[in-house]
Amino acid sequence: QIQDARNHVNQAIYLLMNRDVNYQFKTGSEVLKLMDAVMLQLSRARNRLTTPATLTLPEIASSGLTKMFTPALPPDILVNFYINLNKLCLTVYQLHVLQPSTTKNFKLAGGSILHNPGAMFEFGNQRYEVSHVHKVECVVPWLNDALVFFTVSLQLCQQLKDKISVFSSYWNYRPY
Repeated sequence: QIQDARNHVNQAIYLLMNRDVNYQFKTGSEVLKLMDAVMLQLSRARNRLTTPATLTLPEIASSGLTKMFTPALPPDILVNFYINLNKLCLTVYQLHVLQPSTTKNFKLAGGSILHNPGAMFEFGNQRYEVSHVHKVECVVPWLNDALVFFTVSLQLCQQLKDKISVFSSYWNYRPY
């Protein structure tokens, strides 16, 4: 998520810097169009930090997050890391393997930020049920700073757009 946010910021910077040093805008609408594009990238960057991805349990199982630990995690454990506002979150799922002969009604769980005990999924020709869920959150102060900077940047862009709109309407006004 942090890398995605950074990519959107880089795209916004590229939009702003991708002009000759001596370039002069010809119309207010040209500036408004640029500000819309920059604000879109800044909004997307902010949203990547405020809205965690909703993943299915098979997506979490195949994400590779469980493979980064040394020693390796037990096969009945899944982990998911994500950013939610100014917090780094870790969710640990303890799984129970469902036997093929189980008469329990098997219902696939959909995408979610947090899956509850009882959620079921299939992965690698094996069916699983989540038996326990543990979630840990840690506040990361610089994430809060980043969110504040995104908000201020978007407000400044909007103020610039508002001022340009006022001047554009003034310049377009033709008394008879």
